[in-house]
Amino acid sequence: MSVPCSFAEREAGLDTSGPACRVGLACGIGTAIERYDFFIYGTAADDVLGPQFFPQVSDLAGRLAAFLTFAVGFVALPVGGIVMGHFGDRHGRKSMLVLSLSLMGVSTFAVGILPNYSQIGIWAPLLLVMFRFVQGLALGGEWGSAALMSVEHAPDGKRGLFGSFVALGLPVGVILANLVFLFTSAAFTRSQFLAWAWRIPFLLSATLVGIGLWMRRGVPESPVFAQFQLQCAERRRPILDVLRNHRRTVLLAAGSYLSSSALGFIAVVYFVSYATARLGLSLTMTLTLLVCSAAVFAGSIVVFATWSDRLGRRRIMGSGLAALAFWSLIFFPLIDTKSVPLIGVALCGMMALQGPYLGSQPAAFAELFPATVRYSGVALSVTIGSILGGALAPLIATALFSLTRSSRAITIYLVALSLTSWVCALGLGETFTRHIRCEES
Repeated sequence: MSVPCSFAEREAGLDTSGPACRVGLACGIGTAIERYDFFIYGTAADDVLGPQFFPQVSDLAGRLAAFLTFAVGFVALPVGGIVMGHFGDRHGRKSMLVLSLSLMGVSTFAVGILPNYSQIGIWAPLLLVMFRFVQGLALGGEWGSAALMSVEHAPDGKRGLFGSFVALGLPVGVILANLVFLFTSAAFTRSQFLAWAWRIPFLLSATLVGIGLWMRRGVPESPVFAQFQLQCAERRRPILDVLRNHRRTVLLAAGSYLSSSALGFIAVVYFVSYATARLGLSLTMTLTLLVCSAAVFAGSIVVFATWSDRLGRRRIMGSGLAALAFWSLIFFPLIDTKSVPLIGVALCGMMALQGPYLGSQPAAFAELFPATVRYSGVALSVTIGSILGGALAPLIATALFSLTRSSRAITIYLVALSLTSWVCALGLGETFTRHIRCEES
């Protein structure tokens, strides 16, 4: 039986108002660093990693191999989500917050010092795949821990806003990754960049991760976790409880994430390859367009996350997904004009329209599940959506273009995903009025 929130918090000795902003900032910055680490691989996949680590195959096969290795990170997502979700529900959110960032930093730095195929042969791509897998493990647990720490510390009525700190990690990570690659490619000649300078963005991760860990170690544990430790029976296998009792919610939440995950990676990862190889844009212009559109994305996240606290998550997320279905229809036709202003409009529109869903998502997903299994439920939903959406999107887009020599098939694929996500979002109930600190589950 539920008890009044204020009473429960006083009895547990909890106060969520003081550390909320500090926790949100630490989680947001850490998530931005993890996204930076994850996205620099995607930025480098086609231009650098294919030739460096898969040189014995054709250009198309090397590109597909690089994107397939990119997808390996997503294969590890559910493993990371399940394992860290289990321990996060049993032993606390904060420990997983630190662990995920540490794993991501070590694996990204390792890619930066990894010898290429000409130096160590077959071991180069094998080790690259292994480090990418570790990145996926880290990211699988990262989003859940950061989102729950931010949302569970947030005052009632502001969970959307505080959850957006974590959502902002995505565009900030994209901006960081592309700016570093932009400056690195501009500071060195093409031959220097391909020979060794491409490693600089990966090595820089060590400094960024150190900053993130310093910030995260100082944050307090989630007050919701502290509360249910006092009031609720411990779940020995939270992931099994989620699958047994909340399977429909997990599937609908994962389905609602398909299009945002796929469209995001099409815009951030596949677009770099498509624009430089198919449209003839320079890498500098391509990355500049991505940075500008990511800035628009960041503003959109904050605006719509704030609105979701007043208008509801389901309404905001559903409207955004419906708009994404339309924009998916015109995204590649605008890009294929080869007009830089129209390409900028296509990218900015795609990023801006992801704000309604992704800005509301951290709070909405946290509100969908009981506190005792919340980490497991959130992590499982996000990882399934990421695998079926974002993980395969660059690979599928590359294969579809190779088969048809046209972007029409990619457009059909993206529209179908967007409509699927919209339907799934409609199936989720409204959550923004729920109390998340005081429930029996």
